[in-house]
Amino acid sequence: MATSMRGGGSERQVALLARHLSRDRFDVHLYLTHRTGELLGELPGDVILHSLSAAPASRLRGALDRVPGTLLRRQAKEFAQIVRREQIDVVYDRAFHNTLIAGHPAIDRLDVRRVSTIVSPPHAALPMVEKRFVELKRRRLATAYRASEHVIAVSQAAADSAAEYYGLRRERVTVIRNPVDVQRVRSVADESSSRSHQRGEGGGNSIDGDSPGVDLPSLDTRLLRLVCVGRMTGEKGQADLLDAISRLPQRWPESLPRISLQMIGDGPDRQRLEQQWLSISDGAGRCGGHAVEFAGVISPAIASIHQADALVLPSRFEGLPNVVLEAFALQTPVVATRSGGTAEMQADASNPTCFWAEPGDPESLAGALIEMVRCPAERAKRVDAATRLIQSRHALGPAVEEISGLLLG
Repeated sequence: MATSMRGGGSERQVALLARHLSRDRFDVHLYLTHRTGELLGELPGDVILHSLSAAPASRLRGALDRVPGTLLRRQAKEFAQIVRREQIDVVYDRAFHNTLIAGHPAIDRLDVRRVSTIVSPPHAALPMVEKRFVELKRRRLATAYRASEHVIAVSQAAADSAAEYYGLRRERVTVIRNPVDVQRVRSVADESSSRSHQRGEGGGNSIDGDSPGVDLPSLDTRLLRLVCVGRMTGEKGQADLLDAISRLPQRWPESLPRISLQMIGDGPDRQRLEQQWLSISDGAGRCGGHAVEFAGVISPAIASIHQADALVLPSRFEGLPNVVLEAFALQTPVVATRSGGTAEMQADASNPTCFWAEPGDPESLAGALIEMVRCPAERAKRVDAATRLIQSRHALGPAVEEISGLLLG
């Protein structure tokens, strides 16, 4: 189950699983509440798609769907009809929106096993995303997760939060960290680089081979290209990043290049963020020589991450961010906040993978940006550590096999 295939991290994980589940053991069906998104093209042809009725059957139904709870009940009942008709054996509901459907009390007699996945620390995610009836949804989700045969969390932070917030027994929550398909990520990046070279544009970091030891170029002789990828909502922290950039002119070493930040994504906060930058920048659209571009949605963003000197993840909370895994796979340095499961993306403190900042702290983020630019040796060291991390803890095969085992029961 997925809300759509619009290209968020959770949707990418669903597409990855749909591609790699063994067809000797599984016939794969995918239920979407919205049958849309660029990731539809990445699904194998044998995946059977289902979705909610595209339009209300009448004006009355359209009006009723606006009554709180009515649309969710209809989604649940239509989902139950699909499960019965297709004789589904097990449901994989990923993210709480889908668990609300699959575990809805209106279909509590549905005879099907469920494996549920929690993708963000719910104590932060649910109140942030769901503005109404939060306590009711919390109780319903707690009941739905207790009824699941297995509950997966993508990080220790998400697992601990779920146990506390929903009152789940901690031993019932299995941590399976998001995998990354390194070969696919690098293939997409290489294809993009080839097209860029044909157009006479710059390429990206070299990503030949799988072994650590990449020799990153110095940043001291050219413009520093940073990229921030994410839906423009409060929890993603883009406002903190702009605030951090506004603090750089007082601290930025004159000998170092200025930042050119590409903000990739869209969302309800975009206009507010653009206004924030206008209030910070001068008439030329710069702040102490640093520039920001609001690029809108670019999908896939892998090419932009590959071509960047660094990825910045300023989030206030995260489950386990796929965009950082992609940067690790591309050997692009990362500046990130210690938000939720992001902080778990290193083996230990003595082998940092990112230049770390504190969530919701623009001053800390500004310091991490300066540290990243000033220390070429540290950039290479952290890229090496990140490469080793994805090989040991985020490998595709073991994660898919572990999820497959839970689905088979």
